[in-house]
Amino acid sequence: MAAEKIYFLEGADIGLRTLEEADADGTYRDWFNDGEVCKYNSHHRFAMAKEELLAFIKSSHSSRNALILAVEHKETGVHIGNISLQNINYLDRAAEISFIFGEKAYWGRGYATQAARLLINHAFFQLGLRRIYFGTSEVNIGMQKVGEKLGFCREGERREALFKNGRFYDIYEYGLLKKEWECVDV
Repeated sequence: MAAEKIYFLEGADIGLRTLEEADADGTYRDWFNDGEVCKYNSHHRFAMAKEELLAFIKSSHSSRNALILAVEHKETGVHIGNISLQNINYLDRAAEISFIFGEKAYWGRGYATQAARLLINHAFFQLGLRRIYFGTSEVNIGMQKVGEKLGFCREGERREALFKNGRFYDIYEYGLLKKEWECVDV
């Protein structure tokens, strides 16, 4: 009988774990080279090489201002995406949350929301943070809906801040305070 897998954070359908070098042998690198997966983010401007991905994975293990986790579907064991806290600022007690979900067969099933709930709880109750924020393209309606479902408030915008596909897009800024999270039904 195989041993039960241990995850850093675990939900009903997904587990969050550290990135592994073996992830670079799967489809992970392809996500960054896929225009549809990266349609609304700042990736897919330069081709992603395996060596570059391996260096990123290795550096993620020693960072204390970023917590980068693979999102694994528990039933299938497939690495479906990543979620991270970046720019962790322990003085201001804030961090940016970031997502990429590259396995299209798993899109639209609520896994990003489930992963975000796990990571936000960790940020507020284990790391002692008080504010989580993110920015997203004005046309990324899916991310805006995920943020609003999680209780994030739209705080403003950075005009023409993202150049993608031959045009500039505004970035909508969202924020969530710990005291607001305590009122969200998680």
